[in-house]
Amino acid sequence: MTSIAAESPEGIESRISGRSQALPAHRTLGGCWIAYGIFRLIVAVILALSSATATLMFGALLTRVADPYSLMSLFHVVYLCAILLSGAAGLAGIFAGLALLGGASSGRSLALMAAILSISGIPIGTTLGIFTLVALLPETPRAIPAS
Repeated sequence: MTSIAAESPEGIESRISGRSQALPAHRTLGGCWIAYGIFRLIVAVILALSSATATLMFGALLTRVADPYSLMSLFHVVYLCAILLSGAAGLAGIFAGLALLGGASSGRSLALMAAILSISGIPIGTTLGIFTLVALLPETPRAIPAS
């Protein structure tokens, strides 16, 4: 451990402000999270705007079941959960990406939360989420190999 007197002024300032130096690979990961977050927010908006069409299409499938009204209610709950999950994953992805790009100390925890929320988004969310978990889950994150 170095003493504060031996530390550079930038190092002291970064420790006080809670910011760390962002690794170049984490900047790339941050950019990927921002792009994925924007994509998930667009998906949430499209899902919300298409709810009438989705309800009509699902309702057409319920003509031969015994209790279509309870299934339609369940459909609305599941559809609302899908919209909320997509919006939450999008916001978490954008915040995680900005924190990783800025080198904030909360970047790791935000990226882990975004990864967990995005695992269900096959195939891009699953890939990005698993990669983030592997790269950032150890307490001391390892550098992502340059390609």
